[in-house]
Formats: sequence, structure tokens, C-alpha cells
Amino acid sequence: MLTVDDYAEIRRAHRDGLSIRAIARQFHRSRRKVREALAQPEPKPFQPRQERSAPRLGGFHGLIEQILADDDQAPAKQRHSSQRLFERLRDEHQYAGGYDAVRRYVARLKRRRVETFIPLAHDAGQRLEADFGHIYVDFPEARRQIPVLLLVWSYSNCPFAIALPSERTEAILDGMTQGFAFFGCVPREVWWDNPRTVAAEIFTGRERRLHPRYRALASHYVFEPLFCLPAHGNEKPYVENRVKTLQRRWATPVPKAVDLVHFNAYLRDCCLRDRGRASGEQRETIGLRFDRERAHALPLPATAFDPCVYEQAKIDKYQTVRFDQVRYSVPCSYVGQTATIKAYPHRVEIVIAGQSIARHERSYEHGEQVLEPLHYLAALPRRPAALDHAPVFRQWRLPPAFQQFRERLQERHGPHSGARHYIRVLQLLADHPLERVQQVLEQSRGPDGLNAEVVAQRVRKLALHANLSEPPKASVANHNHEAFRVQVPTPDLKSFDQFLCQGDCCDE
Repeated sequence: MLTVDDYAEIRRAHRDGLSIRAIARQFHRSRRKVREALAQPEPKPFQPRQERSAPRLGGFHGLIEQILADDDQAPAKQRHSSQRLFERLRDEHQYAGGYDAVRRYVARLKRRRVETFIPLAHDAGQRLEADFGHIYVDFPEARRQIPVLLLVWSYSNCPFAIALPSERTEAILDGMTQGFAFFGCVPREVWWDNPRTVAAEIFTGRERRLHPRYRALASHYVFEPLFCLPAHGNEKPYVENRVKTLQRRWATPVPKAVDLVHFNAYLRDCCLRDRGRASGEQRETIGLRFDRERAHALPLPATAFDPCVYEQAKIDKYQTVRFDQVRYSVPCSYVGQTATIKAYPHRVEIVIAGQSIARHERSYEHGEQVLEPLHYLAALPRRPAALDHAPVFRQWRLPPAFQQFRERLQERHGPHSGARHYIRVLQLLADHPLERVQQVLEQSRGPDGLNAEVVAQRVRKLALHANLSEPPKASVANHNHEAFRVQVPTPDLKSFDQFLCQGDCCDE
């Protein structure tokens, strides 16, 4: 095929006096091609070849169209290829034509069925798209795949990304809450695919039954929760492209991070730096368009949303409640009561009558027990053997001073009485910080200090002095220490100290 340049060279050679035969020899073209170039200044526009008729296939057009229409209801990998369609026409319907005619007709039908789209434009502040992307991150313990929630504004293409421990409802609530705080505003619409953690039930069209907590989130921030039609990810193209950005740019090569907090700081920086570039065919930067977006969006509400899910559970005789196949401990005084479990992505709170009675780090290991030793201290005097046999106490990592003090107690009082003295010492941890009790144990080196009651007195004495040495919060806030000293004089506690020290021999 002759190019435009070939036409020009051939025409210049003929202008210079070369014959058609000589030009054909020089350019290694046929004389017919040379005459064609001389007859017109440039090649003719490309003309698609007319489709060849296939008379033998004509009577099978309806059957082929019906088979392809039925394929729409079949799994994607179990639909008819042109070869399989040809075989069925030949074997089942006595088709006598060739394969090429079938292939060409199937290709023509598929071209007609190609889905087309209409370019859309969204108003500033109107619409936010949400989706998850999945990437691998190298943490100190191992390489793990983690889900990343992406929120993208449809007008400005401004993103927010946050790595979460799961794709559960509480993780989505937490991620979206942090996303709104990051943007400093709220969209009028939030678009999702159809995750069951958000759309609990899918009906015809766009009607959905929302997860109650996602409905509460939408009500709190006053946005309209909307969803794409199933298998129509093209309805939220901006976040779909941002998933590719996450995977191909922000997570290539595989990033290294200490933990999710460290990695999320990196993602936040990526999102902020992205505002300095123009998106697509826009001349303005993402940041400039987002400023316009924020001016038209909804403001943040005055109060923060509580990003958790609720569940009721009864506290069993082992002082635990069960949530998501994991058991969490509570103090023994609440056994038998019904508690409300508030589950967050990283922690679990147990609440009774509006009061938090226990808080634990969230576990995602099914069958695990998350037990706080302090919750079981009250039951130890009745079951002292549990001190050495219950896993909750055997796995309790206390400073060496505690075990050393126990050994000295048992030398002084015997194994049985020594253990009971040690249990009473441990019970001090329910009301005092570990460091305070540890300090007393390290200082109690004389024989008179090997007594639980003496240790308790000394711990209470330290607590009293610590409370007196700390000024009230009002004085710190006002930075008016002179006025504080005038209004609240320091009391004389000499007589009280003498009372506490009765029978307490100094070890110094």
C-alpha cells in the first residue's frame, strides 16, 4: 500500500522526466501502482470492506441471535464462543456452511451489542464515590493484604484513602467519618456499589435496605445514600480509576510500614500531594477544583458521629461477653447482666446503663479470648489456686519486682499464707497504677514490709502525696499559681502521716 510520502516521491520523479517503467523499477512498485499515484495527489480514504454475503447462514440468523441472548443469563466463562456456536449449528441443526461465515456474523452482532456511555458532569459539592481497593503492604511481621477505603469527589477528583483492618460496617463508618473530617465538608450524595455491610438487602432497581448504622451515619451527616446498579461500576468511574492509582502508583513498589497508623500517614500525604496536579483534561489543579467543591458542600455537623456497631450480649459465669466469635472479659460484679457491646475497628467497649465497664483492643482471631487480669482480681481470694493455674494470670506480664516480692512473702509466711498476702497486693492494682505499687514493693526490703496490709498503707500514702502535689486543673488552665496558693492553702498532714505509719517500720 502506497503512503502519502510514496505518492509525493513518485509524482516528483515523473515531473523530473522519468518514465513510468523507470519509476516502477526505482521504487519497486508495479506500473499499475505508479499510474494510480500519478492519477491522484494522495491515497484514497480507507473504505471498510463490504461484508460478504453468506446465503447458507441466512436461515440461521434468528437461532444464533436467540442463543446469544440466552448467554446473557449464563456465567461469563460458560457462554458460546464462535467455534462452539458453529459446532452446534453443524451437529444439531444441519448447517452446511463454513465457520468463517458464523464468526463474521457473531462479530457483527457483538458490535451492535457493545454498551455505550454518555459523558456526565457533576455539580461541585454534590457527589462522593466510595469503594475499596486491595493492596499488599510489608509489615515487620509479614506481608499482608489490606483493604483501603477510597472516597473521591466526582467534580474535583479529590481523593481520600485510609487502610482499615477489615471491610466490616464499623470499619466503613470509621473510615468515612475520618474522610469527612479530612475534607472538612460533607457531600450531598454518597455512591457505593452494593456491599452487604452497607446495603443489607438489594431490591429491584436502586432500592436498598440499608444497614441500620449506615442509615444512622447518613442521617447524622445529612447525605443521601445512593447505590449503583449491580455490575455497573461505570456509574462511579472516578473512584474506580483511583483504585488503579492506589495499586499502580501509591503501592508500587510494595510499601513498607510499621503499622496501619504509619501507613495511613503515608496515604494521607499522597492524597494531599495529589491536589497539586491537574486531572484528566482539566486545566485547573485538583486542589483549586476542590476549593470550589468545599464551598458548595455541606458543613460538618457540630457533634461527632460514633463509628461503631451495637450488639446485646449476656455476661456469662466466666465474666465474658461474646462478639464476632471472640470473648471479652468484664469485672465480676456484672456477671449475669445484659450488656451492650460497642464494636469499633480497633477496640471493643462493653457498656451497661450508659456506663463503660470494660474496654479491650479488638481481636479478629475467631475463638480467641481477650481477658483483663484486673477483672478477675476480686474472685482470687475465693479461688487462690487460679493464681498459678488460670491462663489469665499465668500470662500476666508484671515487672520482676512482683514475682520477687511473692517469693519473699512465701519464705516469710509459707506457700499458702504467702499467696494470700500476694493476692491482696495484686488487688491494689484495681485502684492504683502499676508504677506506684511497683515502687512500694521495690522499697519494702525489711521484714516488716512483708505484709499485705503494710504495703497497702504505703501505697495509699504515696497516692495521697501524689494527689496533693498535682494542682487542680483550673489552676493549670489559668496559669495563676499565686492565686491558687492564696485560695487553697496546703493542709498540714503531719498527724495523718503519723497515723498511716503506725506499725510501719522504715526500711531506709
